[in-house]
Amino acid sequence: MSAATNGNASALFDFKSATLPLEAFLLRTGNLTSLAQALEERFGATPDLFNGEPVVIDLTHLASLDVAVNFPALIELLARYKIKPIAVRGGTVSQTYAAQQAGLIEAPDGHAPAARVETVVQEVVREVIREVPVEVPVYVPMAASTMILDKPLRSGQQVYAKGGDLIVMAVVNHGAEVIADGSIHVYAPLRGKAIAGAKGNTDARIFSTCMEPELVSIAGTYRTTDTPLPPNVVGKPAQIRLDGDRLVFDPIEL
Repeated sequence: MSAATNGNASALFDFKSATLPLEAFLLRTGNLTSLAQALEERFGATPDLFNGEPVVIDLTHLASLDVAVNFPALIELLARYKIKPIAVRGGTVSQTYAAQQAGLIEAPDGHAPAARVETVVQEVVREVIREVPVEVPVYVPMAASTMILDKPLRSGQQVYAKGGDLIVMAVVNHGAEVIADGSIHVYAPLRGKAIAGAKGNTDARIFSTCMEPELVSIAGTYRTTDTPLPPNVVGKPAQIRLDGDRLVFDPIEL
């Protein structure tokens, strides 16, 4: 087989500009021990949430402090949650060089995905280790779609509505898990786990026509059956919303 000549090379491959819908991970600490503890508290219950999603590490905050970052260790830490860093932006010359040595590329400071709108969720996870405050804001895309599930979920089954709301038209049994970046609507008994606002959307809510969950969570604030639900919502139509850092249970009059 002869090699392709210059005349027909364009028929075999080409280069075109592409806009990728990347999220940004805003790093506010170089203390990876503290960061690991904060990530465990925030995402420990859903380690597969990101499923290899590529991100840009934003170093803007650390650049002003000129903090050194152990990028190989940071990449390894994020990989535990299936987060795939591919680039950095906003860092100092030394920070950017260290990132490049770890295999990351430099993204322009003005880089912003044009394919979708992103909002910065001001949810902050704080951990104090050695009296050092750590903040981990999470960038979350606005709900772009709705997933509808018609079949009941058995114990051990999990459904995740990435980037949008989840509507379930059948029972969510004990041991099953429904997860959504937006809100969760269950038009049947909700007896398993419901995790809404999985990536930090504090406006997300959980609705059910028969509220009997074993665990509910909104933007990382959770409650289990260890604390019984209020009598006016248990086994009845109800919604759950977040008020500050407190889950609020409201009955729904049908």
